[in-house]
Amino acid sequence: MIEQKLLNINDLIPFGPVITLSERAEALVQQQKATWSLANQNYKGLNNIQLKEFLFDGFRITVQFNAERIRSSAAKTDVKTISERPCFLCLTNLPDEQKGLLLFEKYLILANPFPIFPVHLTISEINHTPQLIDGRINDLLEISKTLPEFTVFYNGPNCGASAPDHFHFQAAIKGHLPIEKEISELTLEIVSISENIKVYNSKNYLRSYILIESDDKNLINTKFIKVYKTLQKNNGPLEPMVNILCSFSNGKWQLVIFPRDKQRPSHFFEEGNKQIIVGPAAVELGGLMILPRKEDFEKITRKNIIDIYNEVTINAEDFKNLVTALK
Repeated sequence: MIEQKLLNINDLIPFGPVITLSERAEALVQQQKATWSLANQNYKGLNNIQLKEFLFDGFRITVQFNAERIRSSAAKTDVKTISERPCFLCLTNLPDEQKGLLLFEKYLILANPFPIFPVHLTISEINHTPQLIDGRINDLLEISKTLPEFTVFYNGPNCGASAPDHFHFQAAIKGHLPIEKEISELTLEIVSISENIKVYNSKNYLRSYILIESDDKNLINTKFIKVYKTLQKNNGPLEPMVNILCSFSNGKWQLVIFPRDKQRPSHFFEEGNKQIIVGPAAVELGGLMILPRKEDFEKITRKNIIDIYNEVTINAEDFKNLVTALK
């Protein structure tokens, strides 16, 4: 079955350079736009998105109106709903037109048909297995190294993943998330530093996060396990609520971990004019807030943004305990 879904280099040559995997991934998106009407329509729809910025002290939040993202922002992810719908990432359920690239004999690189970015990838496990990051950080690191022009991200099953029943990462060409530029300019607090690994935590950024930098993936994995187990104490046997961004450049990785307290803010459940349909995930934690309704885009305020992030991200006491455990 997998062979029927794979494109080869000859399939991609008409759509751009194909020497590196990053180039082939970009060519894949172009090929899918040319051969799959849904993808073509929705990538063209990016020409109609609207953006506006809210400035804060030393950083910004960009708000994007993107009507096609309503499927993700408002997706029902409860057990009953998930069990009653076919998995849209399983090979047998992919549309005939949807093709991909094999990665590590384990993942399928696909063009996301409901994009936020001009090149938006979904990197899904070939087999149907739950969205759980435990044991996959090395995969995330290797993927980001293999796709160095991309930022790769993970949404936990209760933190924005619209397919919590099928493991997947996503990826976007670097440069679209505010945090990518701001992270080198922000005031960060040192958690721990050694010769081969540095750990920081954010300060005055609306969203608390842990930043791990290293050229040694084993050290990163060890530190991530510490984060995971510390947060898991607050979640019982469940996976800790996290969103993750990962990138590789100049021979080292940056892994950004956003611990969460809630899946959706209270604004999502309000009625009438008070309601704002927003499903915060890794993209939102990276500073790009996606709003699929025009009315929400037009009315959202700076205070709304502050309240949304404060509600869904980890509370101050738990974050302080996490930082202490990492020192």
